[in-house]
Amino acid sequence: MNLLIKSAFIIDTKSDFHNSSQDILIEKGKISKIGEQLENPNNYKEIAFENLHISQGWFDSSVCFGEPGFEDRETIVNGLKTAAKSGFTAVAMQANTHPVIDSNSDIFFVNSKAQNNAVTLLPIGALTKDSKSVDLAELYDMRTAGAVAFSDYKLPISNPNLLKIALQYASNFNGLVCSFPQENRISGQGVMNENVMSTSLGLKGNPNLAEALQIARDLYILEYTNGKLHIPTISTAESVDLIRQAKQKKLDVTCSVAIHNLLFTDDHLKEFETAYKVNPPLRTQHDIDALIAGVKDGTIDMVTSDHNPITIEDKKVEFDHAAYGTIGLESAFGALQTVFTTKKTIALLTSGKARFSLENTSINEGEIANFTLFNPDTKYTFGLEHIGSKSKNSMFINTELKGLVYGIISNKKISL
Repeated sequence: MNLLIKSAFIIDTKSDFHNSSQDILIEKGKISKIGEQLENPNNYKEIAFENLHISQGWFDSSVCFGEPGFEDRETIVNGLKTAAKSGFTAVAMQANTHPVIDSNSDIFFVNSKAQNNAVTLLPIGALTKDSKSVDLAELYDMRTAGAVAFSDYKLPISNPNLLKIALQYASNFNGLVCSFPQENRISGQGVMNENVMSTSLGLKGNPNLAEALQIARDLYILEYTNGKLHIPTISTAESVDLIRQAKQKKLDVTCSVAIHNLLFTDDHLKEFETAYKVNPPLRTQHDIDALIAGVKDGTIDMVTSDHNPITIEDKKVEFDHAAYGTIGLESAFGALQTVFTTKKTIALLTSGKARFSLENTSINEGEIANFTLFNPDTKYTFGLEHIGSKSKNSMFINTELKGLVYGIISNKKISL
């Protein structure tokens, strides 16, 4: 892959050219030269866009593509195509499939479907067999096959001893254990945040307590085992406080927040719109303020789209019976820019790589070309025409966003 990128404003704190507009010459997939007004003697393909900005390739730590088993929701091939158009050069795929990805052969299958793609797919294996929270899955075998972490997607580990054993066992090979933060015996049949709004709508509530209790339990177990824990998609002010305290104790814990939990409150459920039905649920403005503060001070390590395609048949039903989940890859960049500056947004979209065994690159001469190309200033109203996923269940429809993605350059491939 040989090409010349013209007049790109570089946002990369690890680059010698951070905060400057440069031409970038790429030869055989590597950056051979960076400078102003570079010549193109070999007549390489040139790339030039309006207000072009460039950063390290973006990473999402939690996406679902459905395959195998739920191809009607999404396939791996189309999911990766959507990720590329959304600016992501790598995504970690959850075991939210049928059958559940819980063996080395399952990991091999997923990797085979993602071969020769501009986007790197990082499979997350199930933590327990069939994600039933009874017996540990084949963690080491999945790790050797390429699994980057272990998680029962949206299913909490009910047995604390099982989590203890998982953390102890995985520490033998530096494995990352993920624990969904919800105590089901507290959340019960709750379908939205427990608050004034749930009472007024007559819907069963899922209280902040259900999340905080589980996180407190998990952190105590983590301290006992000296393991390696990731807590995905926290949603409450209490959770931020608990994790902040754990980090002060130097525990090996990271966490993420879903982008939609930084923007929308439970007030959006007034019309029983199932697009806003997610787990963890949309909370209050108080929780959002605490989450944003946690992102800014580094308590929250990464953001995720928590991209979860759901078919119309599972969404356009009574609220109580509708499936949880929203797609979010396509709206991730534009949504974050309504909350944070462009530089902070890029820092968030490029964080978490090392935690999920992904090598960090930089925009410097001699480095492998792994870029996201974008215009941070374009404002638009997000609509169906912006969705590349097979499923269209986005809560961002009709929301004003800021920032246009041009595409990615990664794995010696161009996707623009």
